[in-house]
Parts: sequence; C-alpha cells; structure tokens
Amino acid sequence: MTTDYREISFDSHGTRCDAWLFGADDADRRPVVVMAHGFGGTKDSGLAPFARRLAAAGVAVFAFDYRGFGASDGEPRQRVSMTAQVQDYHAAIVAAARQPGVDPKRVVLWGISQSGGHALTVAADRSDIHGVIAVVPLVDGLAAGRTALTQIGATAMARSAVTGVRSALAGRLGRTATMMPLVGRPGEHAALTADGYYESYLALAGPTWRNEVDAAVGLELGGYRADRKADRITAPVLVQIADFDRAAPPHSAAKAAFKAKAEVRHYPCDHFDLFSGNPYFEAAVDHQVRFLRRHLRLDTAVPTIEESV
Repeated sequence: MTTDYREISFDSHGTRCDAWLFGADDADRRPVVVMAHGFGGTKDSGLAPFARRLAAAGVAVFAFDYRGFGASDGEPRQRVSMTAQVQDYHAAIVAAARQPGVDPKRVVLWGISQSGGHALTVAADRSDIHGVIAVVPLVDGLAAGRTALTQIGATAMARSAVTGVRSALAGRLGRTATMMPLVGRPGEHAALTADGYYESYLALAGPTWRNEVDAAVGLELGGYRADRKADRITAPVLVQIADFDRAAPPHSAAKAAFKAKAEVRHYPCDHFDLFSGNPYFEAAVDHQVRFLRRHLRLDTAVPTIEESV
C-alpha cells in the first residue's frame, strides 16, 4: 500500500521508537513539526489529518509513538509515564532533526491533550525550539482530577486510587500491572467516562491502539504540572482551548498560556471536537497553519479552509 510518509525508527534510552515522517523533500530543507498523541494515544489514531495539512503548508512532520505504545517497542506496555514520555520527545527532536529534507534549526513541538502539556514542558527546557502548538492541552493533573471527581463521584475515584496503588506496588515487585480501560461509557470503570467520550475515542482509534492503560497512572497524574515552567519558554506558542473541555480543564490551559505569553484560540466545544471529522477541526488546523507561516516564514501560501478540504 502506498503511503504519503516515510517510516522511521529512532532510539529513546535504548528502546526503538516508531515514527512517520510527512512532507520531507530531500531537495528542500523544511522546518519540522515533532508530534505525538495524548493520554494513551497512538500516532495512527487521529494524528495523520493534522500532519497532512501541516505538510501541505510547507513543513515536515515527524509523528511518533512513545515507548510501550503503538508501533514502538518497550516494556511494560501501556504504561503512561510522564517522565519517560518527555524523554521520548527529546529523543524524537534529535531524530527528526537528522532526517534528510529537514532544517534542524527550525523545530516546532506539537502536542494534543496530555502531549500538549509535554510540548510545553520540553520547550521550557530547550533554547533550540522555534514554536510550540498545544492543542486542548492537559497541564494540571490535580485540576483534571477535580474535574473527574465531579463526573464520577468520590466512591469511583477512591476505587481507582486503590487500584492504582496496587498496580504500582505490583510493578515494583516485578509482578503484572493492573490494567484499566482508557475510555468507557458513563458509570463504567475507566480513565475517561464522560458522556460521548467512548464513541469519540473509538472513532479515532487506529489499528495499534489498545483501550487499556496501567492503572498506576493516576498516582503520577496527580502531581503533573506542565505549566510550572511555562514562563521560561522562549519560542512563540499557540494554545488552542476547547471552552467546554471535560478532560483537560480549560482554565488551567488558559493560565499556562498566560505564563507562556502565548497566542490563544478558543473553540466553543469539547475535548475531542478539534479532531478531523468534527466541526472545529478546520478552524483549528487553519489557525495552526497561519501560526507556523508567521513564525517560520514559510514560502508556501497558506491554504484557506475551502482550498484544503
């Protein structure tokens, strides 16, 4: 089957990670956007439409899977580690910059949901980043937990905490972790259970995606604060906020954007409504293209929404 991307493998801390490279032309050194998915996501689950549209605007796009997810190697599988995923972003930047047709001096970070928080975290620690795009970013794990509490109640939250502690202890003892569904219907035991989220996530799901994560993730998520160093980011930042987001609290994203002196775009929708096939995808990707063109001085004319569909 013919594809419009190159399959790339790169090393992150001794583990092979899998990536897709869109839009790189050996005869033309393009800026590169380094892209990864959010909480438990894989690159074949909704990232390609963004990548293709950005590539059509004149940039290369390096979309990758974290260790332990999707087509990447790594054990244990399906374990969401904030620290390891940030490390994978750093490794992906190095790998992307080495690709033929890429300008290593013009690297942009792109993240959605939890990876939006990772993109802000990575950019705060580097001086060689030329832009950041954070789409419905999860930046404050405690705030996300409070939002979840209002949705599922204290009893379900306590049960999840106990399961998480047991899984974490099992991991330290070399035993099998306890898995929980990443997304479920309201009332089910899963990480995300807001009404409609199960259907929205499965509509995106690619062949490598699995509806499970190590239950211990909740213990690490509580201390996750991607906004702490946002004021250290020197690159231009675009933050795209879904005003009715039930997964990544919009007020937390707005606070992070303020600290980063970011350009902010608001959309009157929920967390998954910026993905392709939903009403606000066209506006969101158009804003991303315009942001990149301004800050990277792309020669390619910005396609209008009408031209690019």
